Amino acid sequence: MTLHHPAYAQLRQVTPVAAVMLENNPSMYALEGTNTWILRAPGNDECIVVDPGDDDPAHLARVAGAGTVALTLISHRHHDHTGGIDKFVELTGAPVRAVREELRRGGGAGLEHDELIEAAGLTLRVLRTPGHTADSVSFVIEDEGSVLTADTILGRGTTVLDASDGNLGDYLESMRVLIGLGAGRMVLPGHGPELPDLETVARRYLAHREERLTQIRGALDALGADADVRAVVEHVYTDIDETLWPAAEQSVRVQLEYLRD
Repeated sequence: MTLHHPAYAQLRQVTPVAAVMLENNPSMYALEGTNTWILRAPGNDECIVVDPGDDDPAHLARVAGAGTVALTLISHRHHDHTGGIDKFVELTGAPVRAVREELRRGGGAGLEHDELIEAAGLTLRVLRTPGHTADSVSFVIEDEGSVLTADTILGRGTTVLDASDGNLGDYLESMRVLIGLGAGRMVLPGHGPELPDLETVARRYLAHREERLTQIRGALDALGADADVRAVVEHVYTDIDETLWPAAEQSVRVQLEYLRD
């Protein structure tokens, strides 16, 4: 499979329905940058925008110029997905829907699990997929079967669980929900390139988390039940560059909470 990232400042059509605009905000957590997804039925000028991105006026203007925005959807609260909300509303006037009330704009409602959203000639199904954050959602494009997974499943690597409100038990259940959608669904992630089969990736993520839990249990056996987060990271995460250890610390903190509950 050829990976088509990055493609900054370009509207790249990924499926007949979904196009992506990659924001130039790379970081340890955002990989190459934030994927803003622009969804529309073929031939329809109206579109749905998923995650306008950070407060980057040039990026927001490019997204707003891609068509008449009927609705903006927020996958989760992180600033690299939501920092540009107010500027984007100024540009488009479109309502913003999100799980968290403070992220909603223009009369936009919340997002309920299994709810169907109809706009821009499309039908999207909301899946609550918490774990990365408490408010994380995914969106199934019912018209073609692809799934926008935001940061619950990335285009490469694995997801960091936010130590402030992430939850490993929730995350494991979210993987099972995504696996239950079945094979053959394209992954449209919040960061990184698209992937061809959601079930395969979700099963790999689930196995990876279970493997890490086994490793952390082993670390606690070796270091003592009260070992701190950093000591566990240094013991377990010998397979990644030390520059990534701060991100690993967040996930380890969440995993320790899960094991010590």
